[in-house]
Amino acid sequence: MDLLLIVIGLIFIILGIAGCILPVIPGPPLAYIGLLFMHWTKFTSFSSNFLILWALIAIAVTVLDYIVPVWGTKKFGGTKYGTWGSMVGLLFGLFLGPIGIIAGPFVGALIGELIGGRNSNDALKAAAGSFIGFLLGSGIKLIASGMMAYYFSKETFYFINQLLS
Repeated sequence: MDLLLIVIGLIFIILGIAGCILPVIPGPPLAYIGLLFMHWTKFTSFSSNFLILWALIAIAVTVLDYIVPVWGTKKFGGTKYGTWGSMVGLLFGLFLGPIGIIAGPFVGALIGELIGGRNSNDALKAAAGSFIGFLLGSGIKLIASGMMAYYFSKETFYFINQLLS
């Protein structure tokens, strides 16, 4: 039974890592589910505090992933038009798959800034900020999911060591 839980957990960890690159898949929550499967084995050493902390991190990183592109737009000189455009672009992008999620905030910020009367150079700068924000959000997700994969692997090696002893 423990081996089955570890295999299922590993699938979730892999999906979690993939979700950091493929925006449609919620990476950190899936990686967290992988930790839970490992926790349900008899060989784990995860404490309740550890699991609560990582649940909060998974939630926070997932929420930040939607906020950071808007922050990037503002940081690169975007106005409220670009900020709103970035959010609307992200929403529309959700329906267009991975490419839409990547391009949506960029295109939305660009269109928003152009509607707001900004020249094309300033609009492109704000849109680039949105894209950089997207990359930053993806990086944060990758770090969180990678850390969960590390803890999962650590416990898996402990499990293997117990089997071989």
